[in-house]
Amino acid sequence: MQAGYTAGDGRVKTGLALGFVLTMAWIPVAAWDALLLAAGVLWGTLWWCRVGVWTIWRRSLIAVPFVLTALTLVVSQPGTPLVSITVGQQAIIATDGGIAAAATVLIKAWLSVQAMLTLMATTHFSEVVQTGAALRLPPILLAILDMTYRYLFIMHEEAIRMLRARDSRCAAIPGYRHGQTLRWRARITGQMIATLVIRAYERSERVYAAMLARGYTGHPLRTTHPPLRGSEYALLGGGFVVFASILVIAYT
Repeated sequence: MQAGYTAGDGRVKTGLALGFVLTMAWIPVAAWDALLLAAGVLWGTLWWCRVGVWTIWRRSLIAVPFVLTALTLVVSQPGTPLVSITVGQQAIIATDGGIAAAATVLIKAWLSVQAMLTLMATTHFSEVVQTGAALRLPPILLAILDMTYRYLFIMHEEAIRMLRARDSRCAAIPGYRHGQTLRWRARITGQMIATLVIRAYERSERVYAAMLARGYTGHPLRTTHPPLRGSEYALLGGGFVVFASILVIAYT
């Protein structure tokens, strides 16, 4: 996903992304001015980093299924009733306070996901892991993140090969039922997932044995970071001033 502006210290970019996410978490319900300002800052950063806004918007939709649980706030928060639906003997009432709370959660989650996608689009993942080491995160957590990121691509290629093998063994012949029903596909997909899990486990054992043979001690080697320059401190400080301004607008 690397594209656009990739220069700059990873510690600064990671700190700004985390600061933005924390700012989103502290914004209260229905602080629309603050949310609009935060969105403008984020999208302006995308333009400055030469990262496609539409690309980030499209990829951020992956978070929609996870934040839809916020829709329960529509009927669980106090406020002025707006819509009432009777289901059996139970009346479900949507309130203005519930709608405001749900909309706030959805917008905050959407902007937070976009901020992290922007970080990944402008910073190599290995640099993000190095930044985590500089922030004194647990080495085992960094190792898990690093290995997971690297082997996701290997597992994806393995899954593609398995799909290609499945398609080559179930070619359709005109006039004959080739058995590609929904039930058949579900059964084959389940078998493929089980096979992929087994192959992933076996590969992880081989990789771990190879790492031990090469001197792995449980603590990944990390490069040292040079001190931040004055311009980088200024950028980091300016970013947190902007975040503080957003919170001031949100609470006034």
